[in-house]
Amino acid sequence: MSTPSQAAIGVPGARSQVPETVQRRRSMQVLALGSLGVFVVFLDTTIVNIAFPTISRSFQTSTGHLAWVLNAYSLVFAAMLIPAGRLADRYGRKRIFMIGLAGFAAMSAMCGLAPGVDVLIGGRALQAIFAALVVPSSLALILPDFPPARRHIAIGTYGMMGAAAAALGPTIGALLTEYISWRWIFLVNVPICALVIVFGLRLLRESRDPHAAGVPDPIGIGLVAGIPALLSYAIIEGPGRGWADSWVIGAFVATAALLPAFLWRTSKAAQPVMDLALFRVRQFRLVNAATMLFATAFYGMLLANVIFSQTVWHYSVVRAALAAAPSPLVVTVLARPATKLASRIGHRPVLVAGAVAWAIGAAGFALDIGSTPHWLTHWLPWSLLIGVGIGLTIPVQSGAAVQSLPPARYGVGTAINSSFRQLGGVLGVSVFVAVLGTPTALTVVRDFHRTWWVFAAAGLASGLVLLTPQLRATPS
Repeated sequence: MSTPSQAAIGVPGARSQVPETVQRRRSMQVLALGSLGVFVVFLDTTIVNIAFPTISRSFQTSTGHLAWVLNAYSLVFAAMLIPAGRLADRYGRKRIFMIGLAGFAAMSAMCGLAPGVDVLIGGRALQAIFAALVVPSSLALILPDFPPARRHIAIGTYGMMGAAAAALGPTIGALLTEYISWRWIFLVNVPICALVIVFGLRLLRESRDPHAAGVPDPIGIGLVAGIPALLSYAIIEGPGRGWADSWVIGAFVATAALLPAFLWRTSKAAQPVMDLALFRVRQFRLVNAATMLFATAFYGMLLANVIFSQTVWHYSVVRAALAAAPSPLVVTVLARPATKLASRIGHRPVLVAGAVAWAIGAAGFALDIGSTPHWLTHWLPWSLLIGVGIGLTIPVQSGAAVQSLPPARYGVGTAINSSFRQLGGVLGVSVFVAVLGTPTALTVVRDFHRTWWVFAAAGLASGLVLLTPQLRATPS
């Protein structure tokens, strides 16, 4: 045991080891809190899916109308993620993190108590605003507690929690829907957020960027949400109204017109909503494109499988969730090793392997699944392969997107990557609704096969995007 005088004069081992141990423990506690906040936020991107048929019956509404329960969350989440990072830098990361969690809990309660589908959609949009405050602020709180040599551990764990939440959402949602009520898929967020707030107030340290100034361009924020919303509307309404309908054509035209307007506005605004300079970095640009494509496949197929098992195979909510459970279990097992593997051999081979595994699994559904339930021999093998694809892809994409950026840009880079994932989710849900259409008893299996082929192609495309020169990662 060292004496105070020994510690004071710097005797080796007298003082250095204890602070390092304490700092490591604190770092892991901060990582746990930040990751739990991200987990509950990303859980809500998929937890609703399994209850989709139940909510539809409860409110007696159509699939197209109910799709906005998913899309409202994803659209607003995507639009607010980047400005939320700016707000956290300016007003304090801890403050914004706490406000985000408290507001998310309050809006979750609003969704859980919603008397009708329109209130639920509105609640989901408000819920997404506060969810967006949590994501960039949590990463900004986590990273300073890790030295550069161990920062990849934090980023990998952070990405893994987001992927695990999205994958486990349907299973958790099924248990709550079946044994309590679908309303508890929202109400369960309240105690989780309260727990993080209580410990966060004591543990987290406030920090801000002294150079942060101004508020992100509100017109840019509106365009980030409005452009994909118009595209989603056109895709969802096209099959029902007809692709030649004036409203559908108008939405497509408006989407095409507003995209260059957004780019112009972003290049001229004093406080642009998105830093376009980051897209000059080749890896950042390509990985975000791959992220959107894979998210389109992931979120679309997730919804397709849930609805297929309940409406075609007539599974109960819990049985449908158990049928889908092997895939997220594979994700939770693979996510951490996948990020470590990517840090050793580079991100591209891991992401391409994940895209190929996904495509084969989704194609297997299209070729092998029929109207008669054969879970063990027909569903399970392809579901496991899809889980491999997700586990090799989503957690690794998060790290790959920011790895080529300077550490000071990790927060905004992560926010942009998360935005692209949410926009992909909007496209996935919209494409599913459009491709499935309104199937009859005679065409339903064929129509689902068509959706699975589409999502197999989208997942494969996410890997093909990366097969270009100069996308390689140095070990973290």
